[in-house]
Amino acid sequence: MVFCFLFAVVVSKAFYIQVLNKQKLLSYAKSQFIREVKEYPNRGNILDRNGSPLAINVHVYNLFTIPKNKDADFYNQLKGLSKTVPQLTYPKLKSLVQKRTRYTWLARKITLSESQLEKIKKLDGIFIESHSERVYPNRELMAQTLGFVGVDNTGLAGVEFSMNKELKGKHQVVKYIRDAKGRPIKYETKSAEVYSEDIHLSLDKDIQGALESYLKEAVDHHKAFRGGAGIMDAETGEILAIANYPTFDPNKAVGSPLENRKLAFVTDPFEPGSIFKTITIASALEHKVAKPETKFFCEGGKMKVQNHWISEAETHEKFEWLNVGDILKFSSNVGTTKIAFSLKYPKLRESMDKFKFAQKTGIEVRGESKGILTYKATDKVRPLSLSNISFGQGIATTAIQMLRAYGAIANGGYLVQPTLLKRDESQLTKENRIISEQTSLSITKMLVNAVSGGTGTSAIIPHYEMAGKTGTAQRVSPRGGYEGYIGSFVGFPVNVNKKFVVMAYIDHPTANGYYGGVTAAPIVKKITQYILYKKKDFAQFAKYDEKSNKDNMDTVQSQQASTQKVFAPGYMPNFLGMDKSSAIQLAEERSIQVETNGFGVVTKQTVPAGTPLAGNSHLRLQFEAPTYAE
Repeated sequence: MVFCFLFAVVVSKAFYIQVLNKQKLLSYAKSQFIREVKEYPNRGNILDRNGSPLAINVHVYNLFTIPKNKDADFYNQLKGLSKTVPQLTYPKLKSLVQKRTRYTWLARKITLSESQLEKIKKLDGIFIESHSERVYPNRELMAQTLGFVGVDNTGLAGVEFSMNKELKGKHQVVKYIRDAKGRPIKYETKSAEVYSEDIHLSLDKDIQGALESYLKEAVDHHKAFRGGAGIMDAETGEILAIANYPTFDPNKAVGSPLENRKLAFVTDPFEPGSIFKTITIASALEHKVAKPETKFFCEGGKMKVQNHWISEAETHEKFEWLNVGDILKFSSNVGTTKIAFSLKYPKLRESMDKFKFAQKTGIEVRGESKGILTYKATDKVRPLSLSNISFGQGIATTAIQMLRAYGAIANGGYLVQPTLLKRDESQLTKENRIISEQTSLSITKMLVNAVSGGTGTSAIIPHYEMAGKTGTAQRVSPRGGYEGYIGSFVGFPVNVNKKFVVMAYIDHPTANGYYGGVTAAPIVKKITQYILYKKKDFAQFAKYDEKSNKDNMDTVQSQQASTQKVFAPGYMPNFLGMDKSSAIQLAEERSIQVETNGFGVVTKQTVPAGTPLAGNSHLRLQFEAPTYAE
């Protein structure tokens, strides 16, 4: 028993000594610890779809010391640093360390040459921390999409924020401790997982530059509060360009207005106005409530609904009988209301849900809004509310939602997810179909007419066929009620190899008009022209066989689309399918004497396309009214 007691005492004492020694060891280790930092690899670069740099890094350095033993040799090292980096004068360095015994910054975020780095590394007691500083070489270009980083190189907005994990990468720990003689030494924990990723965006730097230029021009011209524009590949969902103006320089983000930093095209909902009529009419076609040729009586331009008068945007319009195509072409509020009354809200809401209104698109931008739909499918909606919803009032959508919706019209009926990342993969799958191909083609035909002879004539592009819709909506005031307007336009070129859709809007224009056809349609025209004329992969006409286009556009133009070819100067162009003004303009450009007969579009030309032009080339063109397949 005594032996057991003595043994227990000895073991307890040994255990106590072990614990005490461990505490002393920890205390000693703690006393030797100076500093610990997490070092990240260079932040990944952000590149456009063609590899052009949008966000890159430049190397900067922090210099520090631990001035515990400030002997003569220590001050000699400071003198050596001053000679190597002249801007760090010796008096300045001396004043920094005189009253310090712990680590002390000597300089932060300075640039150094390779020669300077090598010399500093030879100075005892002077430590170097390498850092990368984010630089945006294109300044304001794509600023709201790219975002910016904070002082610790962490993304705070835009893609820099949403893709921060990939861009920042893994870190390694660097510790500074004292050796047995009290001298500071550096200890690094190595990791095989130290890496970061480059991000390739779907955006095209050249297209983005042109878009921002046209957008700024329009906002300034109309003295507007703001404007926005975006371009989406209708098959892959890739955003080719997107912007708001005014913008900011991400190199100088601090101090810039918060309003200018956000990508309002994605974050701010607004009442869409007449661009929403396309959705109402698509719903009516899908639910077989109406056909394109179905006529509605438009009440002479004014209709009473629940003691409120629904009138046309232009009070002088006195529409009577209009078919569905003309209702969209002339943007009739009364006609759209009549269609909605035949459709009823539950069916309209069903279509709105298929287009995923009141849902975020999932685009890689912080702060995306889902928009606002006041009524559920099961709610009993009053006639006046249904009327307003049918032409885009009393609801709120984002511009990116409307861009996506028109993408489904352009691509044959598929709803794709917008993305800022380079994908190059079609999203036209069975699961993504939301409207029939027939509905898509019928709506496209109506939108072509809306541009060629309706409210969107400012978007006409010579030698190309544009589909599109204008919108002019009242603007919700921050103080309540309405104040001013938002003019918008959404459109796309028809029968091109690479299908894309463009949207632009001008928020609160105060000069030179406010209608969407005046403010926004010219932006869409200019950027679409730029793409078609400058980007050859977009410009080439698509090839369609006659069978697949039975219900497509004008049969003459459909045939022409399969043979259209751009001939170099010196050769006879292909005039088939052109309207008279476009044909005469092209003939003048090529110095061709031309005679015309008839009206409509060109069906015959006396000199075949591709024939070498003689000195005084003479050409006769036969025009006929276009006919449509049944």
